[in-house]
Amino acid sequence: MPTLPQLIEDDIRELNNALQALLLKSEAGVGLVIDKGGFIITRLGQTDGFDLMTLAALSAASYAATETIAGLVGEMNFSSVYQQGDSYSLLVMNVDANCLLVLVFRAAISVGAIKYYAVDTTKQIAKQLQVAQKRAPGEGLDLSMLNLADASEVFRAKKSA
Repeated sequence: MPTLPQLIEDDIRELNNALQALLLKSEAGVGLVIDKGGFIITRLGQTDGFDLMTLAALSAASYAATETIAGLVGEMNFSSVYQQGDSYSLLVMNVDANCLLVLVFRAAISVGAIKYYAVDTTKQIAKQLQVAQKRAPGEGLDLSMLNLADASEVFRAKKSA
């Protein structure tokens, strides 16, 4: 079963616009939209010094593990994972059944402020993913089947004019 609708350039532009607005409002440093398998859909921000592929994979795994733990204690309304550090903190928020929003921000910034701004962004991202799903129902991508050595069958750069 596909986990992600087929995304076109307009979809990615809308996701990037939502991320950019969130980074400006919240002062977060990095924003990622990932699928729940840990694959990066799009990213923005000050990404130097971060291994984003590993960060995305571990964020998805952390969310999945915490979601399972929440279920074990009867919590069904689970939406985020927060990890606080000395220099940086990380917030992983559920977008929909297939995607997560990952934010890396300075530890001095309140997680409450980050969550406040991120709630609307997760709704915007989910809405755009629904638009993409309606465009081609049933024709999504299962990124877990992606050949990491050669992803050219799925991802192609737009040719310059």
